[in-house]
Amino acid sequence: MSTPPSTEQSRPRTAGANVVTGRFDQLLLTAMQSHLGATYHYTGTGPDSFDCSGFVWRSFQDIGLNFQRGPARSYWATFAAPPKGEEFKFGTLVFFSGLAHVGIVADEHGFYHSSRHHGVIYSPFNDYWLSRVDGFRRVPLVLMQTPPMNLKAKAPKPPATVTDVEEEDQP
Repeated sequence: MSTPPSTEQSRPRTAGANVVTGRFDQLLLTAMQSHLGATYHYTGTGPDSFDCSGFVWRSFQDIGLNFQRGPARSYWATFAAPPKGEEFKFGTLVFFSGLAHVGIVADEHGFYHSSRHHGVIYSPFNDYWLSRVDGFRRVPLVLMQTPPMNLKAKAPKPPATVTDVEEEDQP
C-alpha cells in the first residue's frame, strides 16, 4: 500500500475578489485553521478532536451553515455536485476511498481534513490522494445563517514527535 508524502500543517490562502465569496472563503478558512492540530477521534465533532466528517461539519457550523451531522456518505447523498470545472473551488467537499473519507478543498493544490494519524491538517493533492478521489459536493450557501463575527485562527498544535509527522497519513 502506498503512503502519501509528509503533509503541511497549514497553507496560507487569500480570499477571492468577489465580496460575498471572499467573505465566505475567509470565514471558512478561519474556521478550518482554528482546528488545525486537533487530534483525530472517531465520531469526534470538536472542539479538540474530530473525525473527518466531524471536522467538515464543525467547520461549516462555525460559520453559520447548518446541516445534519453524519458520515461522509451522508454528505455525498445530501449535497449536489459542483458545476463542471469548479471541483477544486475553495470550500468544496472532496470524497475519498469509497466515500469513507471527506475533506474540504483549499484550492487545486490541496485540502483540509482530519486524518487518523495526524488529526486536522492540510494535505496536498498528490498522487496518493488523487488516486483515491471519488468525487466532489458543494454545501449550499442557502443554509447560511448569520455567521459569528468573533472567529480567530489559532496556531496549530505541533506534532508530538518526528515519527508522528512521518507516520503514514491515511484516512
